[in-house]
Amino acid sequence: MPKLPVLSAKAVIKALHRAGFRQVRQTGSHIHLWHDERKLLVTVPYHPELAKGTLLSILRQARMEREEFLKLL
Repeated sequence: MPKLPVLSAKAVIKALHRAGFRQVRQTGSHIHLWHDERKLLVTVPYHPELAKGTLLSILRQARMEREEFLKLL
């Protein structure tokens, strides 16, 4: 399993956009992204660096594997 790099919220959101997610709203510092086909809502805290656990939680919400996500970066 490849290691996940330290990423900013901006980089994660760009990768999720490439995967078909679109921004639907923002609540404070959290951006909510929706995928129409998969019917998934993903919440990304907008911070300069995301912790590893937070990034893993985002991947679980998006139902993506690490390898699939890394290809989108």
